[in-house]
Amino acid sequence: MSDYLTLRKEASDEFIEKRSRFIGYAKPVTTQDEAMDFINTIRSRHWDATHNVYAYVLRDGQARRYSDDGEPSGTAGVPVLDVLLKENITDCVVVATRYFGGVLLGAGGLVRAYSHTSKIAVEAAGIVKMSVCTVLSVTCDYNYYGRLTSLIPEFEGVTEDTDFGENVTVRFYMPSVNVPLFDAKLIDSSFGKFSSVKLGEKYAEI
Repeated sequence: MSDYLTLRKEASDEFIEKRSRFIGYAKPVTTQDEAMDFINTIRSRHWDATHNVYAYVLRDGQARRYSDDGEPSGTAGVPVLDVLLKENITDCVVVATRYFGGVLLGAGGLVRAYSHTSKIAVEAAGIVKMSVCTVLSVTCDYNYYGRLTSLIPEFEGVTEDTDFGENVTVRFYMPSVNVPLFDAKLIDSSFGKFSSVKLGEKYAEI
């Protein structure tokens, strides 16, 4: 497992180029089925568009797919894909919808237009870093609870759940690279009284 960049949210943006309307849609996805569902949703929404070009990149199988959807080969899908590759983002899909405005753009003009459509869609969605995180729990007494709640964020930890019983059990996650230092400080600051329990791993935005 290693860190990776992806999109924060689904978003869109658009612009006009020589009377042609270009609309870019971007969304984080994790499977080819999710990517195709999104592509088909946009196709249905813009059934009357001249072209619905798309590209997606996935960690799963290192999949990279694109479609020119009737535009001259290499002028649409590849430029959309190139933006994703240059930004080094994965687990994402972009659909570039075009309504032809009656003025031909030429091959170079199409490449620039579709690149720009992809870029503004990605910018609208935002790029985030997903880090490998370890999910942990710590059970402590109420006297140490306040110290624990300040210690967790020191190591970029994010609390998910707290159970107040006879003792307090806090469930949280943090970047895996920070866990050894966190554990050392936890043991030191509690004089060896408390330690963490590893529950698993997951990717999360930190």
